Amino acid sequence: MKVLVVGGGGREHALIKKIKESPKVTQIACCPGNGGISYDAVCYPVSAVDTPAVVELARKIKADFVVVAPDDPLVAGMVDALNAAGFKTFGPNKAAAIIEGSKVYSKNLMQKYNIPTAEYKVFNNPEQAYAYIKEKNEFPAVIKADGLALGKGVIIAENLEEAEAGIHEIMEDKIFGESGNNIVVEEFLTGPEVSVLAFTDGKCVKPMVSSMDHKRALDGDKGLNTGGMGTVSPNPYYTDEIAAECMEKIFLPTIKAMKKEGRTFKGCLYFGLMLTQKGPKVIEYNCRFGDPETQVVLPRLKTDIIDIFEAVNNETLSDLSIEWSDEACACVVLASGGYPKSYKKGFEISGLVNGQANGVVVYHAGTAVENGKLVTSGGRVFGVTALGKNLKEALDKAYSAADKINFDGKHYRKDIGARALKAVN
Repeated sequence: MKVLVVGGGGREHALIKKIKESPKVTQIACCPGNGGISYDAVCYPVSAVDTPAVVELARKIKADFVVVAPDDPLVAGMVDALNAAGFKTFGPNKAAAIIEGSKVYSKNLMQKYNIPTAEYKVFNNPEQAYAYIKEKNEFPAVIKADGLALGKGVIIAENLEEAEAGIHEIMEDKIFGESGNNIVVEEFLTGPEVSVLAFTDGKCVKPMVSSMDHKRALDGDKGLNTGGMGTVSPNPYYTDEIAAECMEKIFLPTIKAMKKEGRTFKGCLYFGLMLTQKGPKVIEYNCRFGDPETQVVLPRLKTDIIDIFEAVNNETLSDLSIEWSDEACACVVLASGGYPKSYKKGFEISGLVNGQANGVVVYHAGTAVENGKLVTSGGRVFGVTALGKNLKEALDKAYSAADKINFDGKHYRKDIGARALKAVN
């Protein structure tokens, strides 16, 4: 099989490494890919959001299967275009991808089908939103841009001043563009956060192993929200009892609701959950593999991922048994200095051989090869990932390797997995 993966970050590198393990696969292509991905796949300089060009590339290389990984092309309907051109795909169509493409849509869906989530209100007018928060006077308050915002479209306001500034930035300064035309204001939930990715063919749901993301830029969960500074799997707060409750009250009801709405979801559905005192609640849905959650979940997958992709595509997922390793996995993200705000690119990277290091897997998120040298080209540069017999061993291995990789301005959190370790001990 020839497989084409659309995207060019750490998540796509993790998918490609896993696809590479399949005996069914003879060739992997990626567009646009990155410096590290080029060691594992043939990269083509085609934008991940250029649907006609991606369809043309799939034709040119005679792809047998196309995996569309990022949110933008999914929400824009790339899967629909590939299917219309006769290609087998993994990823939801445009109608189903709205579950991430519009926070307003997903919140209304949860309300309609009694899927547990935070209380909320929708606004298209900044003054009304501000008046509502002022009247409610409950902080922290959560303000979310309706549309896609690179995982950064959420502002947690600690007081009225921050709420007003957040509303102004999203709705009037348009820091997330048209995604900020509408906003959702919702109650602030407390409890441990859990990420659960799930394979689904629209009828059957097969959750993957759980993980815990670390969104803030700095140690101690301080600083700005990022796309994710590291992850661990499993998430110790996510017990078998909670998993069963989530399946009954959240996972299956969501899939059934989408089907009932005429938006059958096929692909990977990401559930961002908060384990509150009143039970698990949905913080957000994503219509694709999470990043960097994928980097700790897929290393634990024992079943051939191509078998899963084909079962989802053929709607035969219920016939497939998916197996996972009992090992723990940890991923430490190495970022460019200044991320998630402005940062410089083009710094040479040392400490790797052919993009990799001993005893760990280095997933490349923002690298390029220039004049034969590996250099930085993004905010998040690497996800240094290790398996271990327990979480401590996995973290020790990941951090030991992270210390040996160098580039100017390298920044990473030193406390990835600390909360999870505390829960285990």
